[in-house]
Amino acid sequence: MKTWNNREFPAEWHKYPYHAGEFMGQPYIVVCPKDVPANGKWILKTEYFGAFPETEFALLERGYHVAHVHNISRWCPDEVTETQAAFVDFVHSRFGLSKTCVPVGMSCGGMQAIFLAAKYPETVSCMFIDAPVLNFLSSPFGFGKKNPDDTIKLTKEFIAHRNIDQIAILSYRHHPLDYLPRLVENKIPTIMVVGTCDTAVPYEENALLLKEAYEKAGNILETYICPGRGHHPHGLEDITPIVSFIERYSK
Repeated sequence: MKTWNNREFPAEWHKYPYHAGEFMGQPYIVVCPKDVPANGKWILKTEYFGAFPETEFALLERGYHVAHVHNISRWCPDEVTETQAAFVDFVHSRFGLSKTCVPVGMSCGGMQAIFLAAKYPETVSCMFIDAPVLNFLSSPFGFGKKNPDDTIKLTKEFIAHRNIDQIAILSYRHHPLDYLPRLVENKIPTIMVVGTCDTAVPYEENALLLKEAYEKAGNILETYICPGRGHHPHGLEDITPIVSFIERYSK
């Protein structure tokens, strides 16, 4: 058995071999393709490793690697982005994979992908985000028109991990949405999935801001809006558009 993040894993992860270790004090995992030649490309599952893995499975079958480094908080204090950027360089040098990754981020993981692509565009070729958090006033604080689920619980977690309370957040200028100009300038091709009935991370108060910014700039963006869907499930029933987009724009 292998141990990753204090959990015992078998020699293979869902039949795929993998490497595991520690990077900058955090556990990491790099899953390898099996029965197909590796193509040198890889995705970075920014958060919730192992959750809704259909896209990862499909890309592993096409020769991609899948990697993740554990985060000190899903709410992405600066240390998380710094670690992820350094991890991209580490994966390139240690395993001989591409200098750029494809961040795959859901919810808070989508926020992490946005921060990485905005601050370190040289590490990202394209990205897939699903129900991404862009506006902390909306999620977790629930100041928008649609109150997110579990507001009290999530707000307490956010304050503990980012040290920003209900008063400070009103004048805070480092929401993911504040990095949209930089993200747009970097022209990172993006595919995004959202649900119209998401009350945890409401579309109109979060992902719609990115959609409007990309469309105004003429950047590459594919958006799949799922009527009647809440925050879960993530992804699409038919993941073909996601896989095709990543294959088209990953370097």
